[in-house]
Amino acid sequence: MLIEVRQGDITTERVDAIVNAANSSLLGGGGVDGAIHAAGGPEILAECRDIRKNTYPDGLPTGQAVASGSGRLNARWVIHTVGPVYTTREDRSALLRDCYRNSLAVAARIGATSIAFPLISSGIFAWPKEDAIEQALAGLADPPEPVTTVRLVLFDRTTYALARDRVEK
Repeated sequence: MLIEVRQGDITTERVDAIVNAANSSLLGGGGVDGAIHAAGGPEILAECRDIRKNTYPDGLPTGQAVASGSGRLNARWVIHTVGPVYTTREDRSALLRDCYRNSLAVAARIGATSIAFPLISSGIFAWPKEDAIEQALAGLADPPEPVTTVRLVLFDRTTYALARDRVEK
């Protein structure tokens, strides 16, 4: 499986599903989460409120994933996942890899063949970018059918260059 690496804005990707680096409330936030909610419109928030009410009343657990509609985005679905906050006191790498694996599993269940990911936990959650790239590639290594296209979409040039260089090795 080839993982595509692109620099750009994940909200403009033309794929079946985009992944949202959400917070556990699923009710929007900053960074990628805020951008997806803003670009997708109020329909995403309304669906996330229903998910909270009916499925995850205490919030989406770290490492898990759930799908909603995409509102006004080009994608058909948004898959929300909650990345771990980085700390040197505890190895949370498995949780970060779970974000990718569980998002791929949700994509397969809903019939998505193409999916775009941000670099989860590398923003406000402070995961070091080089290790976040390693964890992403490990988590994306074996996508389930029918997923055939996996894309890592990185907003800034520096992170894109790091990921591109790593993928080319």
